[in-house]
Amino acid sequence: QVQLVESGGGLVQAGGSLRLSCAASGRTFSSYPMGWFRQAPGKERELVAAISGSARTYYADSVKGRSTLSRDYAKNTVNLQMNSLKPEDTAVYYCAARLTSYSGSYIYTAYQEYDYWGQGTQVAVSS
Repeated sequence: QVQLVESGGGLVQAGGSLRLSCAASGRTFSSYPMGWFRQAPGKERELVAAISGSARTYYADSVKGRSTLSRDYAKNTVNLQMNSLKPEDTAVYYCAARLTSYSGSYIYTAYQEYDYWGQGTQVAVSS
């Protein structure tokens, strides 16, 4: 059974850092496209960062330059390092994976393109 479990969220002051981790189980995720999305209260779910099967990365403009997305192949995890956090980064962060019919080099940016989701981890940034 495929499962994605996020961790690393919490409460942090503006300017601080968090490292979100998505642990995958049920199969090896090293070649699957994966993404981190977030959803704030009253807002739509939005892409934060995505990584292709070939490890190309994409960042939303709102986090570009402050975030780094990477895979840990040994641990079967995808990690999102977020620095210089702002109050507007406050949201529930979700990890997602696309396991069906994918291109290794393509970066999927729409939430509808992902098949599996984690339960989310809360990030709260105080001013």
